[in-house]
Amino acid sequence: MSRTPDATDLARVAVFAALIAVLGLPGSFPLVGGVPITAQTLGVMLAGAVLGPWFGALSVTVLLALVAAGLPLLAGGRGGFGVFLGPTAGYAIGWILGAVVIGLIVHAGGRRPVVWRTALAMVAGGIVAIYALGIPVQSLVTRLPLGDTALSSLIFVPGDLVKAAVATLVVTALVRAYPRGFRHDWRSERAPERDAAVV
Repeated sequence: MSRTPDATDLARVAVFAALIAVLGLPGSFPLVGGVPITAQTLGVMLAGAVLGPWFGALSVTVLLALVAAGLPLLAGGRGGFGVFLGPTAGYAIGWILGAVVIGLIVHAGGRRPVVWRTALAMVAGGIVAIYALGIPVQSLVTRLPLGDTALSSLIFVPGDLVKAAVATLVVTALVRAYPRGFRHDWRSERAPERDAAVV
């Protein structure tokens, strides 16, 4: 972490945990092996990009802790510890890893977010990292071969790519319009580097 956490940091963590929960309100669309399509991954992507790796992961962890405590905060009104024993458990835990990976790439070297690095982060963290945990757990719970589970999970990729694109656009717009919303300290960079944020 680049500086000592303060009340603002904790408020941001709470806001993004709430955002992820709110993105579950439209519901979900179960497709394969009991794993639904939801908008909540978009919130995870934004949390990692805006808050950075550790506070982004903390916001996801707060949400999941509330879910484990019984609050119905996952898409479709799901909640309770049983969620972490089902086929979606790996994907949920993968959100934490995803937020870390996204934050590390977006803010690599403490630099201002740029479009290409943000897009790369959304795919690497918001898709690859989450699938890397989600698919093996789904395979284990459903007792389907790992290869078959991975193949069936390809149906989620187009939707996740759309969410990655939306998250990239949102982050790029925030860098321009509201840089104070980001936790990192690159806001003091020289003007030419600020202009590079749109490249």
